[in-house]
Amino acid sequence: MRRRIYWILPDVQSGQTVMQDLLLARIDARHIHFMAREDIALGDLPAANTLQTSDMIRSAQAGLIGGALLGGFVGVGIALLFPLAAKFSHVGVTLVFTLLGALFGAWTSSMIGVSVPSHRLDRFERALEQGRLLLMADVPRSRVIEIEERLHALHPEASLEGIEPGIPAFP
Repeated sequence: MRRRIYWILPDVQSGQTVMQDLLLARIDARHIHFMAREDIALGDLPAANTLQTSDMIRSAQAGLIGGALLGGFVGVGIALLFPLAAKFSHVGVTLVFTLLGALFGAWTSSMIGVSVPSHRLDRFERALEQGRLLLMADVPRSRVIEIEERLHALHPEASLEGIEPGIPAFP
């Protein structure tokens, strides 16, 4: 499990030196993400992708639950009301509709969530509007303090803005 560390950096040049220091500290580049205002070119810094900047995951989770509930109700209704469904097990029909509802709900909700900015990044909006960069570094839990101390020592211009409790290994 990893923890996401948020840092605010003053400019792209500072971001490049922080990136080099994180790479020297053996933090893999795929776990380092930068975000800036749209008119600021990040150059060779790895830009945060949709998973980091939108509410896609949270929306998909909500859609999964809502779709499963709705699909389950529809499945029960079909199983009980239509004689054609009597050839099949009532439980089987209900489970199929629950699964289909969950998949459809997750898919449609994630499509909506892609266009919604992440609620986790709301607190950084003002700094981004001022032209600063947001660094999101996903570091192993056992190295959080080490990486924080390293960046504090090497980059006094940067400010630690918080730690997110847990980041799954896949994004």
